[in-house]
Amino acid sequence: MDFTLGEELEAVRDLAQQIFTDHATQDRIRAVESSETGVDDVLWGELGNAGLLGVALPEDAGGAGLGIAALCVLLEEQGRAVAPVPLWPSIVAGLTLAEHGSLPSSLADGSARYTLALEEFGAHDPADPRCVAVRDGEGWLLTGTKAVVPAAFAADHVLVSARSADGPGLFLLDVHASGTSWERTETTSRDIAAHLTLDGAPASALGDGALATVLRFARVALASVQVGVADGALRMAADYLSQREQFGRPLATFQAVQHQLADCFMEIDALRVCRWHAVSLLAAGEDAESAVLVAKWWSDEGGLNVVHRVQHLHGGIGVDIDYPVHRHFLWGKQISGTLGGASADLELLGAAL
Repeated sequence: MDFTLGEELEAVRDLAQQIFTDHATQDRIRAVESSETGVDDVLWGELGNAGLLGVALPEDAGGAGLGIAALCVLLEEQGRAVAPVPLWPSIVAGLTLAEHGSLPSSLADGSARYTLALEEFGAHDPADPRCVAVRDGEGWLLTGTKAVVPAAFAADHVLVSARSADGPGLFLLDVHASGTSWERTETTSRDIAAHLTLDGAPASALGDGALATVLRFARVALASVQVGVADGALRMAADYLSQREQFGRPLATFQAVQHQLADCFMEIDALRVCRWHAVSLLAAGEDAESAVLVAKWWSDEGGLNVVHRVQHLHGGIGVDIDYPVHRHFLWGKQISGTLGGASADLELLGAAL
């Protein structure tokens, strides 16, 4: 496998890095964390103006047509900056609609925002939802509860997983539709999410296989954010340890510290390799089920290992919320449990194998 980014993906990376560096400052992130929606609308607008919100979406819907690989590059840069914008749920929804429904051009320019309701309370496979869909003429009515819908109060539409008489499926719902109620909640990463209660909410169904598609895209997207989160945390640790001195020497020169950093470096390399393997199979239209689960497992297990070690290496300042490294820990922790944690991923992988 060739992991070298092509010219187009390098341009995406460099542009995203510039925008996140300019706008995802610590003061700005702190202000957004205390806002009503938890979303940086200014940064979202900048990403839309730069064409990055549509970089992965098809050209006929106003996107650049660069596919899932471009999304992964964009999300890695977001994770490195821990920038509070709902990129992965909105663009994953867009890619799914492009394959199984109708994709509006308003998603590519950022004027419309989508989110995903794929999780429920309790430990079970996201591909086997308990939310119920019942046919109502040409449409469907949804009943049940969805947990921790990301960036719910900044979205216009939501893709909901539910089970009908025909089996599990994916449904498109207006966030203000009748029969919907939203309960505000805050996640570990300080995202303002919501629990969604459905009581006969009208929705439209996406095509066959849409639920499997959105779960594949979501897992790869989360793994990509985690690569950036872990890499950003490691860089922060390297800078801190090279400046902090004990016994007249920089902490980075101590062998025990170097071993910890080396372990982090190898974990991140494994994260990146597994993620790109999954992406290459998805882009080629091949069976990527096992590769996607491996990538997600590494993001849960390896990503969490890295942010734990980095937190430890920072000592007392690591738990000071005025110091930025704690956000990488919180994001890493949140991602590691989204769509099931490492144990759940291993169970699914075992079943797939």
